Amino acid sequence: MISLTEDKKMLGYGSLGSYSNISHFVTTRRGGCSKDAYATFNCSPFTGDEMEHVCRNQELLFEAMPVKPSELIIPHQTHGVKNLVIDRAFLALSEGERRARLEGIDALMTDIPGCCICISTADCIPILLYDKQHQAIAAVHAGWRGTVNFIIGHTLERMRAVYGTVGEEVVACIGPGISLESFEVGDEVYEAFRLNGFDMSRISCRNANTGKFHIDLWETNRQQLLDFGVPSSQIEVAGICTYIHHEEFFSARRLGIASGRILSGILIIN
Repeated sequence: MISLTEDKKMLGYGSLGSYSNISHFVTTRRGGCSKDAYATFNCSPFTGDEMEHVCRNQELLFEAMPVKPSELIIPHQTHGVKNLVIDRAFLALSEGERRARLEGIDALMTDIPGCCICISTADCIPILLYDKQHQAIAAVHAGWRGTVNFIIGHTLERMRAVYGTVGEEVVACIGPGISLESFEVGDEVYEAFRLNGFDMSRISCRNANTGKFHIDLWETNRQQLLDFGVPSSQIEVAGICTYIHHEEFFSARRLGIASGRILSGILIIN
C-alpha cells in the first residue's frame, strides 16, 4: 500500500491511485483523539466510541483528504450480504430515513460524484471496487459470513444490473484484514465454506500443531472477483494482517468487538 499522508495515518492503493477521477483512503489507528480500545483514529459511529471523538476524528479525516467529499456515507453493517445503491433518491431522504436505509447494509455503490461511500472493518476484509467504463464505485465489507455467502459476487451482479458493469473494466483492491495464518476457525466455519462449493485446497489449511483449520479470506474474495471476470492484473491485495499488525490497525480479535474500526472510503471526483 502507499501512504497518502506524511504521518502515514491514511493509506491507499497504487492501482486506484493512478486514476485521477477517483479518490480513496484506508485509515490506520494513528492520528485521532479516541481512547482505550478505540485509540486513536476511530471514525466509525457504530462501535460504542464517544460520538464527540468520532466526530472529531471524521473532521481530521476530512482535513487530511486531498479531495473533500460532500459527505461520508457509512452503513451499519451486520455481516450480511445486502447492498445499497446511493442514488439521487437516497440523497433526497431525511437524515432519519437515510439511517433506516443504511441499517443492515454491508456494501455500498454509487456513480454520483462527491459521495464518499465507506465501510468499516477490524479483521474483516475491506474491498474497494472501481468500474472504469461506467464510472461507478463500490465499498464492500467482507467478513467470513459475507464471504461465505458471496457478498462480492452479489455486489458485482448488482453493479452489472444498475450500471452495466463487466469484470474486464473493474479495478479491485482487497485491503488490510486477518490473514490465513491468523484466521483460525472451528469445524462449522470450515464446513460452511465447503458446503457452499469453495475449493478448500485453495483457500484453507490445517495447522499440524493445533489440528485447527485456517481460512484465507483474501484468496476467497479474490477468487470471487476472478469468477466475475475481473482480470488478476486488476486485483490488488494489500497483504497486511490486522491481527499481526494490531498496533497499526484495529483488530477485533485482539481488542474485542467494542473497539475501533478501520475506515475504507472511495469517491468519484466532481
